Amino acid sequence: MADRYFTKKTFAFLAALEQNNEREWFTAHQQEYEDCVREPALDFISDMSDEMPAISRHFLAQPKKVGGSLMRIYRDTRFSKDKTPYKTNIGIQFRHEIGKDIHAPGYYLHIAPGECFVGIGLWRPDADALFKIREALIQKSAAWLAARDDAIFRKHFTLEGDSLANAPRGFAKDHPLVEDLKRKDFICLAPLNEATVTSINLRPQVVERFRQAAPYMGFLCKALELQF
Repeated sequence: MADRYFTKKTFAFLAALEQNNEREWFTAHQQEYEDCVREPALDFISDMSDEMPAISRHFLAQPKKVGGSLMRIYRDTRFSKDKTPYKTNIGIQFRHEIGKDIHAPGYYLHIAPGECFVGIGLWRPDADALFKIREALIQKSAAWLAARDDAIFRKHFTLEGDSLANAPRGFAKDHPLVEDLKRKDFICLAPLNEATVTSINLRPQVVERFRQAAPYMGFLCKALELQF
């Protein structure tokens, strides 16, 4: 297992890519990308494959260049006004074994200059998954509150994401959990600093944060009838 994965050169490359987000520049700096971004990310994922079973055996760490836990650096620009071709962050997702895309339940690590964090939960779940979670909130309110407000979890994580302006159709506007019912995302983020990301403490801290999220992730998986 590696002691350190990412370095100041990783952040320097990502910052430079943000300033030069074009194919010609990236092609000229392809080896730098491999050395400072992709290879250390794959090493991290490989080492996390030994850690994940103790967190949950149903979330996968797959150290593959394509189609694994490392998210593509190429942006999908088809429906975006921003046509820059590359992402300027490192995204690593350990998604549930049933998941086929980023909308599945997952654990996440985000690395970018000035923005590093651990994420957990579901981002933009489809309508069926969202309905199941909302139903679980109502039917198992005590379990939801215990997971959401777990003291150790909330010490590090904050609930993030978008919400509806009003209560979703079919749900009471005056329900005590209406603010949670309005959520379109069920993601939670815990910040990391650059010093940690470039230190020997990165993997232990990520593992610790993932463990601390067990009550929340367990609730979501149960709501979706998935193994945790």
